[in-house]
Amino acid sequence: MAVSASNVKKLRDKTGAGMMECKKALLEAEGDFDKAERILKELGLAAAAKRQGRATDEGRIFTKVHGKKAGILELSCETDFVARNDKFQAMGEAIVTEAVEHNLGPDADELQAKVKEAVSTIKENMGIRRLELMSADDHELIVDYIHGDAGSIGVLAKIGVDNPELLENATVKQFAFDCALHVAAFRPQFLNDQTVPKEYVEEQRQVFRAQAQKLGKPEKVLDGIVTGKLKKHFSEICLLQQSFVKDDKRTVEAVAKEVGNEAGGTVTVKDYRYYMAGEDLS
Repeated sequence: MAVSASNVKKLRDKTGAGMMECKKALLEAEGDFDKAERILKELGLAAAAKRQGRATDEGRIFTKVHGKKAGILELSCETDFVARNDKFQAMGEAIVTEAVEHNLGPDADELQAKVKEAVSTIKENMGIRRLELMSADDHELIVDYIHGDAGSIGVLAKIGVDNPELLENATVKQFAFDCALHVAAFRPQFLNDQTVPKEYVEEQRQVFRAQAQKLGKPEKVLDGIVTGKLKKHFSEICLLQQSFVKDDKRTVEAVAKEVGNEAGGTVTVKDYRYYMAGEDLS
């Protein structure tokens, strides 16, 4: 059967494998994209379900923290020229601010009206691609971070403490910001290994077992190899298990514990959001 160049490119973008390997995998899978991805994983030619960001459109990320509420917005447009436009940026700031202050979703009439008004002024198609809100209680703090002047990456990070007074501690505040910086740099897929879906874990377990079997390892040691591979994989995709952005000798979880001890309480990372403008959401 014939394999389209577009599917080969799509598989390469998602897995990072070579063009020829992607084509062979698609041929073996008879065009089944998911099966081809699985074949590449078992051959060790693809990152095990580690999503690769791929730009599919232009746009910009906007964040807003207002007291105990926060929001993150991706505003899309047709060209990078408009993404740098002052009016476009002002609209993005206005939309995310109104969404946070009035608890509005992406389809709210008030927000869509702002987009339509901007389209008539800037003369380019644009829209709210996604928008999420986050809230905190008296024991939690939300911080935001926008990476670079282009605004292509935005993050919200939420930490929790056992004593609300710790939220005013300079070390705790710095850790919260560093967590947002960390997420921007390492884009974790999950908060920790406990939040990874069971079906995802089982899929990776099967992939790692197939890889180990290809190495000719005896059956009695396969479970240990698979467990070790899973642990390493979690350290790559789970925020709390990742090596901290400012100290790769310690995990984010370990740093949170040390920050809590230094501040005289308990500090935990509770939640986060990572947006990259134009990334493939499929």
